[in-house]
Formats: sequence, C-alpha cells, structure tokens
Amino acid sequence: MISRRTLLGTAGLAAAAVPPARAHAAEMPGVTDKSIKIGNTNPHSGPASAYGAIANAEAAFFKMVNDQGGIGGRMIEYISRDDAYSPPKTVEQTRRLVEQDGVAFILNGLGTACQTAVRPYMNARKVPQLFVATGADKWGDPAHFPWTMGWQPSYRTEAAIYGKYVLRERPQAKIGVLYQNDDFGKDYLIGLKDGLGDAYAKMVVKEVSYETTDPTIDSQAVSLQAAGADTLVTAATPKWAAQMIRKVADLNWKPLHFISNVSLSVGSVIRPAGVEKAVGVITAAYGKDNTDPQWANDRGMAQWRAFMAKYMPGADINDANHVYAYGVATTLVQVLKQCGNDLSRGNIMKQAASLKDLEIPTLLPGIRVTTSATNFHPIRAMQLQRWNGKAWELFGAVIAV
Repeated sequence: MISRRTLLGTAGLAAAAVPPARAHAAEMPGVTDKSIKIGNTNPHSGPASAYGAIANAEAAFFKMVNDQGGIGGRMIEYISRDDAYSPPKTVEQTRRLVEQDGVAFILNGLGTACQTAVRPYMNARKVPQLFVATGADKWGDPAHFPWTMGWQPSYRTEAAIYGKYVLRERPQAKIGVLYQNDDFGKDYLIGLKDGLGDAYAKMVVKEVSYETTDPTIDSQAVSLQAAGADTLVTAATPKWAAQMIRKVADLNWKPLHFISNVSLSVGSVIRPAGVEKAVGVITAAYGKDNTDPQWANDRGMAQWRAFMAKYMPGADINDANHVYAYGVATTLVQVLKQCGNDLSRGNIMKQAASLKDLEIPTLLPGIRVTTSATNFHPIRAMQLQRWNGKAWELFGAVIAV
C-alpha cells in the first residue's frame, strides 16, 4: 500500500481532536477542514505491475501539492491499494477504501476488467470513480453511470485511427490482431471495424487473443505470421506488448506493427523488448514523450522534469507512466480548485464534468481536456508516432474525433 498521510504530528492530532460537524461529515465524506482523502487501486504486484509507477507518481505529485499548501489549505491524503490486476481483489480493496478508509472518491483506478467490476458499486453508492485508468469506451456513459468518468482517449477511438490509416496507406493489407481477452482488447476490435468499415472482413485475416494469466504470447505470434499477416495490431498491455515486439523480430517477420497507446513506454516496453527490435512500430499519442529531444526546452516538460528530480529521485525518467500520472493529477487539482469549499461528492462530479479547454503541460500541442454533462471522454484527440530506434517520432496531424 502507498499511503501519503500528511496529517501527522500536532496538526494531525488537532484535526483528530476536533471532529467536523455531523452535517459536514455527512455531506462531504472523506473531507475535513484540514484534509481530502483520496483512494486508488493499482496493480503494484502481478502481471501488470509496471503500472504501479502511475500510483507512485501520483503519490509524489500530491506530496508536491501538499508542500505548496494543499488545495484550499486542505492536505491531500492519497491511499493506493494493490489489487494485483485481479477484479475480485479490486472489489475487495475498493470497498475497503470507501467503507473503512472513508475516502471521498476513487481516482485513476486501473484496469478495464478491474474497474468494470466496481463500477456498479461506485454508482450505487454515488462515489465518484474519477479518471479511470483505461481507455475503454464504456467510461464515457453518463446516462447510465453518472459517477464514472475516464480520462485518456478511448481504445475504440485509437483503433479506428489505425484502421483508417491502414485503409488509406495499405488498402491491400492483410491484418492480424492480437488482443487481450477482455473489454480492453475487444474495444480495439470494435474500433478497427469502425475504421475499416466494410473492408474489415476482407482485410483482417486472423484474430487471436491472450489471457492475462498466459506466460507468453509466442504461439499467438507464430499463428498470426502463419496466417500471412503483413500488418499487425497488438492490443496488449506492457508485458505482452514487449513480448510481441521481441517475438516479431525473432521470427524475422516485418509487418507494419501498431501497438496500443498504453504500451508506448520506453522504460517498461521498448527497452525490455529491444530498442532496435521496435524500430518502425507505430502507436497513437496524446501526451508528450519524455524521451523525445524535441521537448528538451518545452516549458510543460520542464515542469515535469523538475517534479521528477525533486519528488521522484532515482525513478526511471524514461517511464511514460510517470508522465501520464502527472497529467491525471494535474487535471484532478483543477477539479478540486473549481469545487471551492463544496467538496461534496456531487459537486466533485459536477466540476469534473465542467472542464473547459484545459491545457495540461504534458499533453501534445493542440490537445486539451474538455468535459460536459454529456461528454465523459476528457481527451478526444491523438497523433500518430513511429519508433525510430531512439525516440518516438510524431507524424501527420492531430486527429480529433
């Protein structure tokens, strides 16, 4: 468990000795005059443990916020619990955060299957499930789940961009798809169908899935190559994306290769796979690549680097998960500032759905955060980029949907 408990010492004792008024506690659970308690679930262990870097960076970010005086004088207490990327554990840990730890809301809980497992519970209890850390299209459904909101672009949107690119650039392509066998992976199949339209049945020669319990995807890679695919879409999380990049190279197979945006991290995917083996791989981006020299003098990335140097010394500066976390946490700070002194769960959700053209220092130029009562997809634009052996190289224009 990561716990950023900033109310220690005399200030914490004073806060504990003078409990908030009963009405205040009822209207704003997890909030006192001195603090805001925020919960998170993340796979700090298990097959997707690379994502633990996100929670670590968020904890460090909120330490920075607290050092600067907190939000309206309230210190942030951030509690991240390990669910090992297992939906039953996510349910257990989420209930613990809400019912025992007494958090105001859950921030950036990770994993499509994991967060799907707790979405009914969060909505039934009217607890904000904010900025869910997956791009499943389902997180933008305010009509049915008004207490759940995503943050990053949806996987369906991303896959549609790949499909349209292939249709335009390689209309005779034979496409193979590797996808994680859950809503995360299946969103990519839906998006590809959106992008390819009627050509999907003709162009996609094979689809193969993997389970998060599978030790490798070697057999899937061999079967996709054997099917004659000259274009490959890997809808996989970091461990398996790195394996696929490496296996494709080992097979001396040279498809036009697209990988999921969630697996673009140089630190946790490209380097483990082999930087030379990844040359030519394409993904869609919405955030600045911390390894790209073009951002060396960028003001937003300078802020991020200063944060990393002071609050995460020794952490992998090449891990894109740290950049992602910085963007999410920055967005949340804006939401909390808009709330003023009304930090009730209802107003937190209202303000999360009232973000207007918000500029985040780590997002690509031209990409902003915007939400409304009917738009629970805060980021709706991306740009293609290709790995050149040293860095991700952007190409084409920003594509908004």
